Amino acid sequence: MPSDPLLPGAFKGRGTALRIAHRFERAEREGFDDGWGTLEQDAREEHLPPATTIIEERVKSLLAANDSPDIPFELSINPYRGCEHGCIYCYARPTHSYLNLSPGLDFETRIVAKVNAAERLEEELARPRYRPSPINIGSATDAYQPVERKLGLTRQVLEVLTRCAHPFTIISKSSGVERDLDLIAPAAQAGRAWVSISITTLDGVLCRIMEPRAASPLRRLETVRRLSAAGVPVGVNIAPIIPFLNEPEIERLVEAAADAGAGSIHYTVLRLPWEVNPLFHQWLEQHFPERAGRVMARVREMRGGQDYKADFGSRMKGTGLWAELIRQRIDKAVTRCGLTRQVKALDAGVFRPPQKDGQGVLF
Repeated sequence: MPSDPLLPGAFKGRGTALRIAHRFERAEREGFDDGWGTLEQDAREEHLPPATTIIEERVKSLLAANDSPDIPFELSINPYRGCEHGCIYCYARPTHSYLNLSPGLDFETRIVAKVNAAERLEEELARPRYRPSPINIGSATDAYQPVERKLGLTRQVLEVLTRCAHPFTIISKSSGVERDLDLIAPAAQAGRAWVSISITTLDGVLCRIMEPRAASPLRRLETVRRLSAAGVPVGVNIAPIIPFLNEPEIERLVEAAADAGAGSIHYTVLRLPWEVNPLFHQWLEQHFPERAGRVMARVREMRGGQDYKADFGSRMKGTGLWAELIRQRIDKAVTRCGLTRQVKALDAGVFRPPQKDGQGVLF
């Protein structure tokens, strides 16, 4: 069983309490007692639950191009940078380094909102040279994290895509996606949308430690049911698979996904790029000290003896015996449950570029 989430040095509702330095830091900081009780004050403040700060940003571009053979889409949109869900394993944490912010606690508490996302999207879709291709929403940070309830940036993006009859996919671990079923369901029924819900574990205690502000596993399965009932093709993404933590649940996760109405299963194994590596090590030693050595030994077996290798073709699934065993277990469970590892291609043939007034044409 996982340890108590409220260990010393942990914050309730946060994946990490560390404001780890990022890889571009040029200065090192060290506490200094100036005689005015500064160190004691800093120590008290460090134990206060950190609030979330929203940083509004007006971006120059929104669409991000992808040329990786490991990812099944060419274009993506992330309305937010940073994610309040606080998943300790998140491979997007190092992107906060480019903002001169920590991939640790800052990634969870200092969220950048691209407030002009819909405006930029319309401009980019209207360019004469633009050629439609399914756009993935939420590939790096969850487009339905808590701040979306207030700002609605993801919904604004979906409204643009709907007006233009543009195909899109969504990946999320939030039940918030249900709010936009009025937009997603018609697009899905026209062959222009599908949704993937990430479910990493069925263990509620492990989920609270590993993904502290994400929806509970049972709530995510309910989201799968509601999407499926609305006619939306929905897959379940078992990601990441971590040896000796959620790896024993592979078969039960596939079965639960099938029972909830999912049509496809996708998975990745744990990735530890850049600053994610020390953050995950600290988290593992804090919550699972008795298993930490075994977990990392198996991770290295799948990464050619290293904690992480970013090679195309293997970074998502790993290599070696353990990676092959995971693949076989996934495939057998998928076959047994009557699911698939594939998704149907989306229709981009009826795309209508936005008009100058922001409205799509009707005919």
